[in-house]
Amino acid sequence: MEYDAPMARPDPHSVTDDAQPRTRHLEWDARVDFGSKTLTATATLHFHAAAPVAGPLDLDTRGLTISRVTDLSGATLSFELGKEDPILGAPLRVNLPAGTTGVKLEYRTASDASALQWLEPAQTHGGKQPYLFSQCQAIHARSLVPCQDTPARRISYRASLDVPQGLVAVMGAAPRTSSTTTARTTFHFEMPQVIPPYLLAFAVGDLASKDLSPRSRVWSEPGLLDAAAWEFADVERHLAAAESLFGEYDWERFDLLVMPPSFPYGGMENPRLTFLTPTLLAGDRSMVNVVAHELAHSWTGNLVTNVNAEHFWLNEGFTVFAERRILEVLEGQEVAELHAALGRNDVDDAIARFTRAGTPELTCLRTKLEGIDPDEAFSVVPYEKGYLLLRALEGAAGRTRFDELLQSWLQAHRFGAVTTDDFLAHFEQHAPGLLAKVDALEWIDQPGIPANAPRAHSARLDALQKFKGQVPESSDASAWSPTEWQLYLEGSHGKLNADQLATLDARFSLSKAKNTEVHVGWLLLALSCGVTSVVPQVEAFVGKFGRMKYLKPLFTALHARADTKAGAKALFEKNRERMHPIAKQVIAGLLAK
Repeated sequence: MEYDAPMARPDPHSVTDDAQPRTRHLEWDARVDFGSKTLTATATLHFHAAAPVAGPLDLDTRGLTISRVTDLSGATLSFELGKEDPILGAPLRVNLPAGTTGVKLEYRTASDASALQWLEPAQTHGGKQPYLFSQCQAIHARSLVPCQDTPARRISYRASLDVPQGLVAVMGAAPRTSSTTTARTTFHFEMPQVIPPYLLAFAVGDLASKDLSPRSRVWSEPGLLDAAAWEFADVERHLAAAESLFGEYDWERFDLLVMPPSFPYGGMENPRLTFLTPTLLAGDRSMVNVVAHELAHSWTGNLVTNVNAEHFWLNEGFTVFAERRILEVLEGQEVAELHAALGRNDVDDAIARFTRAGTPELTCLRTKLEGIDPDEAFSVVPYEKGYLLLRALEGAAGRTRFDELLQSWLQAHRFGAVTTDDFLAHFEQHAPGLLAKVDALEWIDQPGIPANAPRAHSARLDALQKFKGQVPESSDASAWSPTEWQLYLEGSHGKLNADQLATLDARFSLSKAKNTEVHVGWLLLALSCGVTSVVPQVEAFVGKFGRMKYLKPLFTALHARADTKAGAKALFEKNRERMHPIAKQVIAGLLAK
C-alpha cells in the first residue's frame, strides 16, 4: 500500500490522525519467548466513541507481523501495512465499518524490536537467568504494540505477561494476580490512570524486592538488592519533599527497578515503577538527584505531558526545575546551585556541538523535527535551557508568585498533553507581561542561550574557581562532594599535563572512584589532556555499562583523536551486541560522522 499521510496529524512522528477514532484503553496480552526473542501478543484498542462513518484507522507499527484484526465482536476487518519508513516504521491501516467501538490485533514482535533488549544470562548480575526489558521513549512503543504512538493519545491499560516459570514480570502498573502452570507463569497488571504510550514499561528476569516505605519498594536482581535498598532508603523523604512543593502524588506508588548495566539512561520515569541505572549504586547516596528527577516527572511529564517531541522541553525543562527544587529542600540551596552549574556546563557544550554541526536550530526549545529521529535530536538542551527559562521567570515573578503559577499550570493540564503555545497562553493569562520581561520567545524560538540567562551562585562554587587547571592539596579538596569534583574535572579539561594528572590521582584515587560521574569525569579529563594511558579503563567501562550519558562523551573523545579513532570503532564493534538498540544506533551514528 502507498500510504497517504493524514490531513490532521498532531505529531510529526506518528500517523495518528485527529479525524479518526481515539484510543482510550488498551488490553494487552503477551507471551514472552526468550528462544526466538519475540513476543506473541494481542492488543485490543477501545475507542472513546464509535466510528461515526466507515473509514480508516491508522496505527503506528515497527517490525510487527500482523496476523489478524477483528472488531470487538470478533468480525474480521481488512488491513494493510504500508511501506517501512526508517524513522517512523510501517503505518498500519485498518478499515473500520461505521459504529466500530474498538479493534483487536493479533501479532508478533520482531526479534530486533527497538523497544526491547533481550539479555543472555551472562549479561546479568546473577548470571543464571535471561532478562528482558522495554524502553519505549521516544517512539518505540510501536515496536511493542500497534498503537497511536504519540503523547497526544493518553490511554489506560490492562496487561498480562506470560513468562517462563522461575522468572518474575514487573510493569509500570499496579500488579494484580498471577497464576502458574507447569512451565509458565502469567502476571496481570492494570494502569487505571491515562498515560502516553511511551510510558508503557515492563521487565522480566530473576527479580526480588524490598520495601522502602509504605508506598515504595525497590526491585533488582537478588545480588544487588541490599545495596539498592540502602542506596534508595530515603525515598520517602523525596516523596514528602516533592508533595510539599507540587501537591499530592497521583500515582499511588513510587517503586524503583534497578536495571541491568546496559540500560541506556540514568532513569526512566515510568509511573509506579521508575527504571534506574545500576551506575547510581555508588555506596554513598551521592547520586540521588537522578531519583529526584524521575520522581519530579510524576508531575512534570507524566501528569502534564508534551504533545510531541517538538515540545520536549515542557517535559524535561520543567522536570529539571522541579528536581532542583526538591534537592534544595533535601540538601540545601548550595547543593542545588552546584547542580545548576553542572547543567550550565553541559548545555553550553551541547549548543557548541550543534553549532559546529550546522544544526543550531536544534538548540531552540520549540523545535521542528519533521524527518528527524527524536533519538538523534536528543540532547541536554531541552533539559537545561528549559530549566534556565523557568529560573528566569521565577526570578522575574518572585518565588512565591512563580510557585502559584506552576501549581496552576499543573492543575489546568492534569493528565493532558500540552504545546508550547499552551504554556505561553497560560502564563500570559495568569501573569500578564511576565513572559515579555524575560523575552520568553527568544528563549523558545531562537538558538543558543540568551544573554539574560540566570547564573548559578554559591560560595562553594566560587571556591572551586581557583583550582581550575591546578592540582589541589589534600587539605583543599578532602571535603569536596562528588558534584564539586565533577565541576573541578570539567573545568580542568586540557589544562593539566601527565605529571599533574598522576599527582591528582595519587592524592584522590579518582581513577578508582565508585561514583561513576567522578570516574567518567576523570577519564574524560585525562583524554582531553592527551593522556591515552586511560584508554584501557575506558574500554573496561564501556564493556560494563551502556548508559548513553557516558558512552557518548567517551566515544566522542576517542573518535576525535587520530591515535584513538580506529580504537573507538573497534571498541564499538566489540561491545555493540551488549548495547541497547537505542544506544547502538546513537553511537553508530556518532562514529559515522
